[in-house]
Amino acid sequence: MPIRTWEEMRTSIAERLLRQTGHDLDWWNARIVAEGDVVDEAALRGWLTENGVTGYQQMLLVMERFGYPDYLLASAEELLDGQYRDRPRLRPILDAVVAVAGTFGPIDVQARKTYTTLLTPRRTFAAVKPATRTRVDLALRLDGVEPGGRLLDGSTTAGGGINLRIALASVDDLDDEAVALLRRAYDAGL
Repeated sequence: MPIRTWEEMRTSIAERLLRQTGHDLDWWNARIVAEGDVVDEAALRGWLTENGVTGYQQMLLVMERFGYPDYLLASAEELLDGQYRDRPRLRPILDAVVAVAGTFGPIDVQARKTYTTLLTPRRTFAAVKPATRTRVDLALRLDGVEPGGRLLDGSTTAGGGINLRIALASVDDLDDEAVALLRRAYDAGL
């Protein structure tokens, strides 16, 4: 399963910006420079909000103006290597989760600095985060489901509405119950 690169995400966000506002990235960049009094991130965010640009589109324009963090310029493989550098025995868990989720239907896999997200065509439904040297957390978006039993609070694990997590110490922990919960999160994201 190919992992989406930052450049692909950037292109997708830029396309969304054009759809949302009727103006492309170059137009917005020129307008921001012409504005002159947008000298820091807070001022730019306020100005963009006043002009109806929010969310990822706003984030993109802020980075265009003030620079991209190094981790966004890294390749997906470099990000994954960084996540698992000091815990290589956990990487097979990520690979297994991605392989299983890929059997459900179309997904996008996005490597971030500290975790990897899995998205349906509509939204993030799961994330895999190396939480300790001996465990990864399979984070899930299951709206209306409360923590209990194997399902732990996952609200601080990853973004995208993630609310629950399952601790996985080995590929064997990705058992029928965990796969069923992952599938439930996927189906809810369609």
